[in-house]
Amino acid sequence: MVALAEPEGHVRCFLDEGKPMARLLYDSASRPDASPYAGRLLAAFPAKQQAEAYAKAEGGGVEPLSGRELEVLGLIAQGLSNKEIAERIFLSLRTVKWHTTNIFAKLGVGNRTEAAAKARALGILPSG
Repeated sequence: MVALAEPEGHVRCFLDEGKPMARLLYDSASRPDASPYAGRLLAAFPAKQQAEAYAKAEGGGVEPLSGRELEVLGLIAQGLSNKEIAERIFLSLRTVKWHTTNIFAKLGVGNRTEAAAKARALGILPSG
């Protein structure tokens, strides 16, 4: 299904299907032979649906990232420091560090580079 949609760049038909489609796209994007288009489609879903798809794929035992955590993760992936993130989204440095710790725990990673890479591989963040 993803392979048929990719040449034409179809996105809306996937988004209109909501959470079940986000879950299917997550499964597709997680396969070793996956088309990068599956990850791009998943990245087009609202952040909440992306996080729910990720949590369900992990057996429901993984807590999804909150909207603020997704925002911080996106800025981490852009290479911003904790101080720069705090200034950009008007949080204290301590709060940014707290969100970063939560992100690492939820993704099961140990550093910023791993967090960005895993989020991209899972389709939580767009490839870039």
